[in-house]
Amino acid sequence: GPCTECSCFSGKKTEKDASNPKKKEKEDRPFIPKIFFGTRTHKQISQITRELKRTAYSTVPMTILSSRDHTCIHPVVSNSVSNRNEMCVELLEGKQGKSCLYYHGVHKLSEHHALQSAHRMYQAWDIEDLVSLGKRLRACAYFAARELMVGADIVFCPYNYLLDPQIRESMEINLKGQVVILDEAHNIEDCARESVSYGVTESQLRAAREELDFMVNNNIRQKDHEPLRAVCCSLT
Repeated sequence: GPCTECSCFSGKKTEKDASNPKKKEKEDRPFIPKIFFGTRTHKQISQITRELKRTAYSTVPMTILSSRDHTCIHPVVSNSVSNRNEMCVELLEGKQGKSCLYYHGVHKLSEHHALQSAHRMYQAWDIEDLVSLGKRLRACAYFAARELMVGADIVFCPYNYLLDPQIRESMEINLKGQVVILDEAHNIEDCARESVSYGVTESQLRAAREELDFMVNNNIRQKDHEPLRAVCCSLT
């Protein structure tokens, strides 16, 4: 007959499950969709958050997703001209014995309650406000904004954060069941086109062709490289 002594019988919960109030609260809590508000530029987000401050919803938990170009406060990485992302990743991975002390202070910024009570950010804020507070607390504004997304009701971000599947994956954005608002949506076509476009210079094509010539001439995966070489030849 069926086992009546363990949790597999009739969906009976274990004592551990029954004594876990957080798990029970999560199960009982109804799903509330987030509002993802996409704009063409970061400047437009600043304008919208200013208007949000004037409404009855100015204290609603929110966050702004932005690139490291706008949020990094590390003195070396933020002054880099082109490779901020790579430098940040290297610091987080602890390469060459270095690390980012600002990343380890993320918890100081990553709770809405802390922002409102301890740091007096009661109303809608702009990314500059978070960066300024991050500098004062020596805490990373980039990762704090991402962690704030968990408890946020409104998430502001540029179009490409919603349209580009790679960015959505890296930022852990799940749009299923959520509300998506796109400001000035007539710009979406251009943004979508840019998200799947890639620019290559003539010198890059020539270099690729030379490498493919070497591969083909030395019988290195010749069947794979010959079609690629033909494409490069047609473009140069």
